[in-house]
Amino acid sequence: MVEYAVPAPKRRRGRPRAGQSDARERILAAAMDEFGELGYDGATMRGIAGRAGVDSALVHHYFGTKADLFGETVGAPMRPDLAIPEILAGPRDEVGERIVRYLLETWEDADVRRRGVALLRTTIGNKLTTPLLAGFISRELLSRIVRALDVEDAELRAALVASQVAGLLIARYVLRLPALGEASVDELIRRVGPTVQGYLYGS
Repeated sequence: MVEYAVPAPKRRRGRPRAGQSDARERILAAAMDEFGELGYDGATMRGIAGRAGVDSALVHHYFGTKADLFGETVGAPMRPDLAIPEILAGPRDEVGERIVRYLLETWEDADVRRRGVALLRTTIGNKLTTPLLAGFISRELLSRIVRALDVEDAELRAALVASQVAGLLIARYVLRLPALGEASVDELIRRVGPTVQGYLYGS
């Protein structure tokens, strides 16, 4: 299995002050409220800290960035926003295949698959969580692809990639369509990789 190095969130040094032993749980609860009310783009680390009654530095101490905190809040089983930049920096003619390989090989892990399926089932179609997940994907994942492509229709290309891989994950792991479920990871990479490559760099 190809491994992609995912940088660990930066954390502040030092220990939380006395009386803040439950701060982590309060931050997570506050983050859920903040993200739910304001969406991913509208939520801020300062606002979450205010809701939790802690200093914003403590939020960064426990969770690093807003994306890290969001991933923890929704129980994200993987962080493609951290892996995709490394993939895009690799050989250009292998990017489509590498994206599909990264996603499928990660989802073949039983724990990732269980958590990923649960996340998809609870977020897609929910009037609150669907826009929230879409905001995270747009801001933290698609925007990175757009910047890497640096072409006029980069946003459309990035969205097409998202539609392709999201559909593949849903069909294989949530709907469990028999033919997709029976196909090997290598076969799916061979068939889907060129499509993703075409979306990214085709004419």
